Amino acid sequence: MQEPVLAAPQPPQTTQTATTPTAPLAPALVWLMAITCGLVVANIYYNQPLLAEIGRTFGLSESGVSLIATITQVGYTIGLLFVVPLGDKRERKSLILALIMAAAVCMAGAAAAPSFALLAVASLLIGIFSAVPQLLIPMAASLASDEERGRVVGKVMSGLLIGILLSRTISGYVGLHLGWRTMFWVGAGIMVLLTATLYRMLPRNQPSFAGSYGSLLRSLGTLTSTLPTLRRSALVGLCMFGGFSAFWTTLVFFLESDAYHYHADVAGLFGLIGASGAFAASFAGKSADRKGPDYGITLGILLFLGAYVLLGFGGYYLAGLVVGVIILDVGQQITHISNQTRIFTLLPEARSRLNTVYMTASFMGASLGSFLGGLAWDHFQWPGVCGVGLGFVGLAYLVNRFYGRSKDVAVTQ
Repeated sequence: MQEPVLAAPQPPQTTQTATTPTAPLAPALVWLMAITCGLVVANIYYNQPLLAEIGRTFGLSESGVSLIATITQVGYTIGLLFVVPLGDKRERKSLILALIMAAAVCMAGAAAAPSFALLAVASLLIGIFSAVPQLLIPMAASLASDEERGRVVGKVMSGLLIGILLSRTISGYVGLHLGWRTMFWVGAGIMVLLTATLYRMLPRNQPSFAGSYGSLLRSLGTLTSTLPTLRRSALVGLCMFGGFSAFWTTLVFFLESDAYHYHADVAGLFGLIGASGAFAASFAGKSADRKGPDYGITLGILLFLGAYVLLGFGGYYLAGLVVGVIILDVGQQITHISNQTRIFTLLPEARSRLNTVYMTASFMGASLGSFLGGLAWDHFQWPGVCGVGLGFVGLAYLVNRFYGRSKDVAVTQ
């Protein structure tokens, strides 16, 4: 039976854009986007190695203070759902600059928060305004040629990954020696300097959607319902980010437990170890250009699965923990880059919205992973955390293997 072709109820709302590239992107611009992604996304991960210190400041249990990580990721999810779609409607440079300055204000608010409640509010807003990387990645994809798109997305994502992982290293050290509030002040200053740099160097990039904000948001449902590949990628992303977040949210508790007796600075150093995943991001992008993204997604899931098996049995030994972290991050990044490369080929004029659907699902998974990881640690310690991770990656494998294999329906956007 032939698939029906669905169209939006109004006339096509795209306009011809002038950003279609005729030449490869300048390496300096790609690096600028990568560095920006790393510095902004760091805002939502600074708190993870600092959770024990924050808990001591406000007299909270480990599961209670872990809500800060969850709330920040919930904020990021809200930003993905309601802010990132604007990347298909509003001029991207001005939108990015406004969001980064708002993030700077909220970071300062977190640094000065006199109570846990105000810190939680500031953390929610930090998450919302730090969704900038998910505007920059579709922007990079739109500026890149078809032949280099996977490589460019991979390189920009390398910056994102390095920011995620090094933020933990830096914040762990700063938090131990100067206090957790200092890290938030430093982050606010970085955002101000970054805004000034991007104002001078980032090109303007006009998207193609000409409809209202309401129709922009409604189109998210249309895209999701008509593109099984998008749904499959989103569900895989949800599961993988859930397992990833369960590990990183609870790692500081594991390292401070009787198994190791380490402190926040050592927890941060594990972020540096995990930065090896940045090399995997570049590999995944090139692999997606050559072999197609399905190959990378399957490989990444299998690596992630192997990492959690190793962490479950060998995590009590430092060598096993280090190797497990490396494999976990490599598997996560290969899957993530391959997923994004796959969805960006579906509907070029809707890349910000496609990324919104995918990343909203992914960070719903991250929030769920932080929550379940904290509960698992409280009740079952490290074996419980590894069980949560294995459950998430098992679901990712089943979804990628069996779900959403029907043909994507053509849709006018």
